[in-house]
Amino acid sequence: MRILRAALSMLTSLPAGKNFVPTDDEIRRTPFCFPLIGLVIGLILGLIGMGMLRILPHFAAAALLTFLSELPTRAFHLDGLADTADGFLSSRPRERILEIMHDSRIGTMGVLAIAAWCLIKFSAFAVLPENLIPAALFFMSLNGRCAMVYHLMFSRYARPEGLGRLVFERKPAAGLILSLLCSFGLMFVLFPPVGLTVPAAVLVFGILWNLYTRHKIGGGTGDTLGAAEELSEVLTLLMLAGLAAKNVI
Repeated sequence: MRILRAALSMLTSLPAGKNFVPTDDEIRRTPFCFPLIGLVIGLILGLIGMGMLRILPHFAAAALLTFLSELPTRAFHLDGLADTADGFLSSRPRERILEIMHDSRIGTMGVLAIAAWCLIKFSAFAVLPENLIPAALFFMSLNGRCAMVYHLMFSRYARPEGLGRLVFERKPAAGLILSLLCSFGLMFVLFPPVGLTVPAAVLVFGILWNLYTRHKIGGGTGDTLGAAEELSEVLTLLMLAGLAAKNVI
């Protein structure tokens, strides 16, 4: 239970308990709970989406859901996406990229990344059939946290020290199994069998993202972990929108 609370405090702004301070070992073991956190956030967002679609036009709900989907995390992962874009798209050597990513100020590429994120996410919600939006909110949240486990499983920490070192130290084999069971299993239950292409795409992205971050900075950081989550959410929405457009789900 303490590990779940530690994961809740790390990945969300939801209350984990008054004066709760996880130990280093509990932080190392939190990736096992990442898909469970994704399930919780997905259920919350799915219910919010159902309620909003009952009282608002489709486009208005799509716009609001684009931003409301960041409330459970206070855009923490989106900040990681912006920092990663600033560093990776700077065409600088490894050491300088890490310095740029560590800088709390947002740069031009970070702004462009957030703008693109907003446009793509809104467009996906806007074109998805209303009856699929709650499921899309659920699976984007789940797949985003599963992608974080994939990144941790196949990567190493790129910095000599830092807060992210703890979660990168221990390979989350149990978390990987749970991620695969949740993402593939639930998608098969709701959208068999073509829906399995969605978690498969997220898994492939997680592996490719690991290769890319190794090439750029020698591994992963907390920022690349957040970027993996956000990019996997966008990928999930685009895949579902594409499958819905072809009337296969």
